[in-house]
Amino acid sequence: MTKGTLSGKHALVTGGLGSIGTAFVAGLAAAGARVTVLDRPDLAPPQGHGWLGVDLNDLGSVEAKVAAAGPFDILINNAALIINKPFQDFTLEEYDTQLRVNASATFALTRACVPAMKAKGWGRVINMTSLTLNGQWDGFVPYVASKGAMLGLTKGLARELGQHGITVNAIAPGAVVSEAEDRVFGDRLSEYNSFILKNQSVKTRILAEDVANLAVFLASDAARMISGQNIGIDGGW
Repeated sequence: MTKGTLSGKHALVTGGLGSIGTAFVAGLAAAGARVTVLDRPDLAPPQGHGWLGVDLNDLGSVEAKVAAAGPFDILINNAALIINKPFQDFTLEEYDTQLRVNASATFALTRACVPAMKAKGWGRVINMTSLTLNGQWDGFVPYVASKGAMLGLTKGLARELGQHGITVNAIAPGAVVSEAEDRVFGDRLSEYNSFILKNQSVKTRILAEDVANLAVFLASDAARMISGQNIGIDGGW
C-alpha cells in the first residue's frame, strides 16, 4: 500500500503487542496512520505509538477509556484469548472468559468508536476471525465459538453502519507464524508445522506481515465498497 494512503487517520489496534498486532501497527503506520496500541495493562507500552493499557475482561471500563482516547477512524479487533484442550476439560468460566475477551469486547470497542466515525461519515472496523471456523480443528471449542460470534457481529454491523460510510469486515487468518502458536503448540511444533504445510495449497508459512497487508488494504479507500465480508488469508487451505 502506498505510503500516505492512511494519512490523517487514527487507528486503534487491540492486542497490538503480539506478533500479528505488531505487524498491524507497523503496516498502518507505514501507510501514514497515527496508531494507538491497546493491550494488557501489565505489558510494557510500545515506543513511538499511543498506548492504552486495558484489561478486556473489564468491559465496564473499556468503552469509556477507548472513547476518551479517540476519536478513532480505524478499529482492528485483534486481541484474543486462545486455549487448546479437549471440550470437556473446559470450565464454564473459561468458556465465558474467551467469549468476553474475544467477542463481547469487540462489541464494546466498536460501540465506543462508532459515534466519532458516524460524525465524520467515514470509518473502518476490521475483526479477526479464524480458519478454525471451518470445523477442522480439535481442542478449540470456546475459541471457535467466540470467532463465530465475531463473524455474526461483522455481518450485523456492516448492515447497520454502511449508511454512515463505515465498512465492517473480518479477516480469517490461517496458521500464522507467531508467538501464539509457539505457546499453544510448543511441545509439538515440528509436527504442527508439517501438518500446516501438508494442508495449505501454498507450501510456505503465512507471516504476520501478510495479514497486515490485507488489513491496511481494507482500511484504505481502495476497499471502500467491501463490507460484511469474511476474507480468508490461509495459503489456500
